[in-house]
Amino acid sequence: MRQHNQQKTYRCLECCIKCLGGIPYPSLIATILLYAGVALFCGCGHEALSGTVTILQNYFEVVRSPMDSLDVFTMIDIIKYVIYGIASAFFVYGILLMVEGFFTSGAIKDLYGDFKITTCGRCVSAWFIMLTYIFMLAWLGVTAFTSLPVFMYFNIWTICQNATVLEGATLCLDPRQYGIVPISEAKTVCAGSEKFYKMCDSNELDMTFHLFICALAGAGAAVIAMIHYLMVLSANWAYVKDACRMQKYEDIKSKEEQELHDIHSTRSKERLNAYT
Repeated sequence: MRQHNQQKTYRCLECCIKCLGGIPYPSLIATILLYAGVALFCGCGHEALSGTVTILQNYFEVVRSPMDSLDVFTMIDIIKYVIYGIASAFFVYGILLMVEGFFTSGAIKDLYGDFKITTCGRCVSAWFIMLTYIFMLAWLGVTAFTSLPVFMYFNIWTICQNATVLEGATLCLDPRQYGIVPISEAKTVCAGSEKFYKMCDSNELDMTFHLFICALAGAGAAVIAMIHYLMVLSANWAYVKDACRMQKYEDIKSKEEQELHDIHSTRSKERLNAYT
């Protein structure tokens, strides 16, 4: 009984080792990094945009335009919906890349035996490489776009710091410089006013600034994940290509051996007939 339990434990351990060996760890690491970056970008970006709306309404007295016009609040709402789409799309894309990594992993071949590399499989691998490269360029653009509000809030934070250090300095914040409000609307907040000091001392400004920094870090992590995916997919493509060549070589070798066997059988029959 004890020996039976030991054998059962050994088999379970061996099965676990085989299962762990079948996991494509490079794809897994890239997927975790992608999910972390997308979650950080979408979550922090969404909350930072909400904080921006609060700052514009409370301290700059910017109001929503009629529904038929495009203002900064409408653009923020559109960006929020884009964030929702990015979160859902890359959740699905990460799963697809993990599945592709499983099917092209050499560990799966060792675990389940040889398999046929089809033309469809090679096309799918090439398609994922092209799509991942496009997404990498898109995330580079998102990273550059996310750096703009970080730069804007850094300027605001610098003005707040200098206003407390330099007494008597005339420092103003004008959202028209960033294209947030039309040129005809003057929404300037200058140092010395009550709104200026309330904004500089508020939690909204500090929190929104740091949330945009975290969103920028998340976009950068997504770029690194896309680059990691490109390396993994390129390695998988090389593996699939080599496996295809090996498969053709094995087919040709098997065919030649079959032909030699047929020739040998035919000659043996001819000799036997000639002897009889």
